[in-house]
Amino acid sequence: MNPSPSSAEPRLLVPSLMFVALVVAAIGSLGAPLITSVATTFHVSLDSAQWTLTITLLSGALATPVLGRLGAGSRRRETILATLGVVVAGSALTVLPLPFAWLLVGRAAQGVGLGLTALMMGVARDHLPEARSAPTIALVSVASTIGIGIGYPLAGLLTDLGGIRAAYGLGLFVTAVAFLAAWRSMPMSPGGRSAHVDVTGALLLAGGLFLVLFLASETNLWSRHLGLAVALAVAAAFLLCVWTVSELRSKAPLVDVRAVRHPAVAGANIAMLVGGVGMYLLLTLITRYSQTPQGAGYGFGLSTFVAGLVLVPFSALGFVAGKLTPRVRERLDAPLLLAGSAVVVLGAFALFAVARSNLAELFVAMGVLGFGVGSFSAAMPGVILAVTPQRETSSAMSFNQVVRSVGFSLGSALGGLVLAAGTDTGHLFPTDGAYTTAALVGIAAMSLTALTSLVLARQRGPEIEVTAAAVNAPSQGRPER
Repeated sequence: MNPSPSSAEPRLLVPSLMFVALVVAAIGSLGAPLITSVATTFHVSLDSAQWTLTITLLSGALATPVLGRLGAGSRRRETILATLGVVVAGSALTVLPLPFAWLLVGRAAQGVGLGLTALMMGVARDHLPEARSAPTIALVSVASTIGIGIGYPLAGLLTDLGGIRAAYGLGLFVTAVAFLAAWRSMPMSPGGRSAHVDVTGALLLAGGLFLVLFLASETNLWSRHLGLAVALAVAAAFLLCVWTVSELRSKAPLVDVRAVRHPAVAGANIAMLVGGVGMYLLLTLITRYSQTPQGAGYGFGLSTFVAGLVLVPFSALGFVAGKLTPRVRERLDAPLLLAGSAVVVLGAFALFAVARSNLAELFVAMGVLGFGVGSFSAAMPGVILAVTPQRETSSAMSFNQVVRSVGFSLGSALGGLVLAAGTDTGHLFPTDGAYTTAALVGIAAMSLTALTSLVLARQRGPEIEVTAAAVNAPSQGRPER
């Protein structure tokens, strides 16, 4: 019953690519609004419940480069279906009445799906005509971000109506639909490709990323056990350095580090890392601020569902920006778009810093943030793919997705640290001024992102010029492995 590439319906391909990217992003973020409900339902601490989000981000970061390498070979369709199968199985574990440990296993399995975004981009670049591939890749990138905003309100509503199992039940339903959509529409990879997974490189990268994300999520470790935190940070840096050397020497690297060192790719990934920190920082700040009880002297005491609705402008304007960006790209180079998008996000920080006395102002700030994040996400693939061989699309974009995940995790951790530092002794909530301080930190991060993007824009020449034709150019350079 497995359809051949020729029988797959082309008209379903683009909707399927976007739907899969949207679903895995929404499922990945599903743990954030449910942390308190998980703690009360399973009778665990909030720190333990936090792992329902952390373990998803962690497994996604570890799986993404491996999936990206597999997606560069001839078994990309099988890789996509197998990965979605794991996600569906994990979603089932989150719904079944099992102990808390099994919920974490299920959330880890769901996180593996976060690595599919890069593969969706590879499919678009290989199987769509030039006029459609670049806009589709941009929208897939946007969908992987705005899915965060879609998951929050739905999860909150279902939790209020039927408990956390109902919210996770939605995850099971949409992942099953995504699997069917992929089974029906995903074509085979072009022939003549091979993909070898560098196991040593995968283990080194997994160890380094695990320590980085663990340190980002366990913020209390820095205040209570500083020596241990520093030791783990050194170990993470060491593992990542060894991984880099190993990749440079490998004939079949997990990630083509030589390509990553290209000024355009390196600059784009630096912008993604720092920009990701700022973007997720503001998302965290606004969500926490809106749910803070008014007895703290600020905040609105919103329920999980209503607080999730604050993210609706983020998703809506993010999608609008994703649709507009390919048209703007006809007049501006992608690095300039990155810089402009960073300035828009900076403006959202500035709005939050000076105007948050009523709920409407939070909606405006979130909408501006969504527009900036949407245009940033849509412009990013153009910078990287302009200097990436077509066969390496999945691998190159998977590395960028890992960088984004690390940036998001660091942004969430940074927000927690700044707010914790601004919480007076004996008080449960931080002061209102702590939010202003965090917003100023975000302004600094987005200023650095804009400057990095402007440096990219100053690098003239055919390698940096990003056009729709370049995004879909046939692979050149390194021989097939």
